[in-house]
Amino acid sequence: MCLAVPGKILDVKENVVDPALGRTAMVDFQGSRVEASLAMTPEAGLGDWVLVHAGFAIAQLDEDEARETFESLREALIEAPPEMELGN
Repeated sequence: MCLAVPGKILDVKENVVDPALGRTAMVDFQGSRVEASLAMTPEAGLGDWVLVHAGFAIAQLDEDEARETFESLREALIEAPPEMELGN
């Protein structure tokens, strides 16, 4: 089973080593910061929510979609970031 986790883009930079691979982003996962490729989500930018799997942002989400994803993950015992209010 594969799991993609929502994260918020904190910074975006061009790939200077191989521009054909697109941009990379620093993505925040509840305080853990991970670099992810934006090759599959070229429209994503600073402040956007993305689903990340295996180092690639595979989909862009709005905040409501990210919240819904965290609600589903919470049911599987995975916590949302403290600044995101979830329904009870």
